[in-house]
Amino acid sequence: MKSMTGFGKSREENDRYTVEVEVKSVNHRFLDVQIRSPKQVNPYEGTIRQLIKERLPRGRVEVFVTVKETGDDTKAVTVHWGLVDQLVKELKAEAAARYGETDLEVAAILQQLVTLPDFVEIKEDKSDDTGLEELLVTAVSQAAAQNASSREQEGAGLATVMQENRQTIADALSRLQEFVSIYEEEYRTRFEKKLQDYLGETVDQDRLLTELALLLERGDIHEELDRLTIHLRKFDDLLAATEPVGRELDFLIQEMNREINTIGSKSGAIEIKELVVQMKTTVEKIREQVQNVE
Repeated sequence: MKSMTGFGKSREENDRYTVEVEVKSVNHRFLDVQIRSPKQVNPYEGTIRQLIKERLPRGRVEVFVTVKETGDDTKAVTVHWGLVDQLVKELKAEAAARYGETDLEVAAILQQLVTLPDFVEIKEDKSDDTGLEELLVTAVSQAAAQNASSREQEGAGLATVMQENRQTIADALSRLQEFVSIYEEEYRTRFEKKLQDYLGETVDQDRLLTELALLLERGDIHEELDRLTIHLRKFDDLLAATEPVGRELDFLIQEMNREINTIGSKSGAIEIKELVVQMKTTVEKIREQVQNVE
C-alpha cells in the first residue's frame, strides 16, 4: 500500500544543458499532473505526463522543471545592419541640416546601438534540442521513482496505524458478539418476569414466545456483526495489496460505518451503545487516513 504524499528530485546535465526536476505529490481523487517549466520544455510536456502516469497512478502531482544552459555555444549575435545604416544616415543628415557641420561620429552611435535589441539581437539555436529531451526523460524518471519510493514508505506507516485501528474495531466486535448472547438471554428472562408480574400465572406461553421473538428480531444485530466481520477480513486483504487500493478502502470504510450505525440504531443496551461509539470513532480515524492512500 502506498500513500499519495511524496517527493522526488533529480539533476542531469550535459555540455549544453543542466536540468533539475522536482516531483511533489499530495492526495487527490484522481491523477492531476501540474507542470511548471520554461517555454523550451513545452514540446515535451506530453512525454513528462506519460512518465509521471507510469509511476504515480493517483494524486495531485506538481512537476517543477528548471533548465540552464551551460555555455554560449548555442547563441548567436545578429546585427541588423540595415537599420543601423538607416539610423546613422538619418542622424548625420538631420544633424547637418539642423545644426550645420557636427562632430557626430559613427563609433559613438554604434556604442549606443549595441544595447538596443532592435539593432543587436542574440538568438538561440533551437535546431537541435534532442539532448534536452534525453536529459528531461532521465531527470523526470528518476524524480518520479524517488517520489514513488517515498510514497511507499509513507504508505507503510499508514498501514501500521490503520492496522492498529482495525484491531481496536475487532476487539470491540468480539466484545459485542460475547455480550449479545448474554444480553438476549437476560432480556428474555426479564421480559418473561415482567409479563408474569403484570398478568400473573395465566400467561399464554405461545403468545409469550411469539412476542419475545418479535422483540428480539427487531433488535437482532447478528447479521450486522457477521457482515462487519467479513468487512474486517477484506480490510486485511486490502492492506496487504501492492496495487492502488485507496478507492476500494474508502468504499469499504463506508460499508463498515453503515453496519455500525445499524447496530447502534437497533440496540438499546448501554453496553452496546458504548461499543458502537468506540467503533464509530475508530472508523472515522481510519477514514481520514484512507483519504491519503493511493
